Amino acid sequence: MMMIDFINIMIGGLILLIGVLIGVAFLTLLERKVLGYIQIRKGPNKLGLMGILQPFSDAIKLFSKEQVYLNYSNYFSYYLSPIISFMLSLIIWMVIPYFFNMVMFNLGLLFFLSCTSVGVYTLLIAGWSSNSNYSLLGGLRAVAQTISYEVSLSLILMSGIIMIMDLNLMKFSDYQFLVWFMFMMLPLSMCFFSSMLAETNRTPFDFAEGESELVSGFNIEYSSGGFALIFLAEYSSILFMSLLFVIMNMGGYDLNLLFYLKLVFISFFFIWVRGTLPRYRYDKLMYLCWKSYLPISLNYLLFFLGLKMLFN
Repeated sequence: MMMIDFINIMIGGLILLIGVLIGVAFLTLLERKVLGYIQIRKGPNKLGLMGILQPFSDAIKLFSKEQVYLNYSNYFSYYLSPIISFMLSLIIWMVIPYFFNMVMFNLGLLFFLSCTSVGVYTLLIAGWSSNSNYSLLGGLRAVAQTISYEVSLSLILMSGIIMIMDLNLMKFSDYQFLVWFMFMMLPLSMCFFSSMLAETNRTPFDFAEGESELVSGFNIEYSSGGFALIFLAEYSSILFMSLLFVIMNMGGYDLNLLFYLKLVFISFFFIWVRGTLPRYRYDKLMYLCWKSYLPISLNYLLFFLGLKMLFN
């Protein structure tokens, strides 16, 4: 019996993994299409029907390109950091509230925060191990940004946790049966979305890829497979962050069409922001985090704590 359970868990995990990878592939296609229409041009439209095979063509091109061997890189850490980054972004998906065949996490949010914290090291190692000054600078900037916004992200998550007094993502749907948390804590959910953008290094917080100053930041020395893995990890994180936002603020987890539409809408929002907003000035980055989000999230945290104590 235990063996059957184990096999079921493995099959469930494999299906989840394949689903995430296909989702990530088509998210890149959606992004290129949407950005194309925002900039009044066609996106990918040659390969297959309306460019639907483009992600597979990109994958074949990237993974079959010649891998550059750097003379002065720290060999193992240089090659391992994109792989570990990609693995971490896939491991996080274990916390998705899965109705069957998977381990249900009672401490899902804690596991998520632990994995995203470890993700900072892969950025740092990727920037440092190339032994290039530019990539080291890009890595340092990316790490400073990620750590700063992780603070505000975890404080915002704390408000949601205090509302339901549980770390299990399944519980959020029980408490949002009548009203979404998004309406109950509107400024906070906007800060949450903005912190998600900063956490995944997306516009307007894509300082890690400051083209004019750093020529693509910490991943400057990566080509072919390494480059592809770094960006697969980024897009996987975008999908997961969208999922987290929907679960925590837009009605919780439910296996129906509406849930997936909400998930696609939030992912689309990431792309929409990229096509619309310019990049922040670098000196305004920490100002936004420490002067705006931190006071708002702390005030809300105290407010919800007070409410909880009052009603108990």
